[in-house]
Amino acid sequence: MLRSEIEMLMSERRTLLRVTGAAAVFVANMDSKSLPQETYESAEMLAEGLNALPEDTLRDALDVVKARGPAAEPKK
Repeated sequence: MLRSEIEMLMSERRTLLRVTGAAAVFVANMDSKSLPQETYESAEMLAEGLNALPEDTLRDALDVVKARGPAAEPKK
């Protein structure tokens, strides 16, 4: 039973890292000036959430989506 719980948690972690990595690449590459005004609040929440992540977690997420180059570098 414990083994299945751990496997489930690891699967969920992989999924969350994949989503987080994709979101980080999206935010890094988006042109905020081209966003519709009604999306500003959501984009800001997303960016703040990504910036609040520990660097190791963000790097793991970017590794999952195999992000490379300037867009893959965490902003400080």
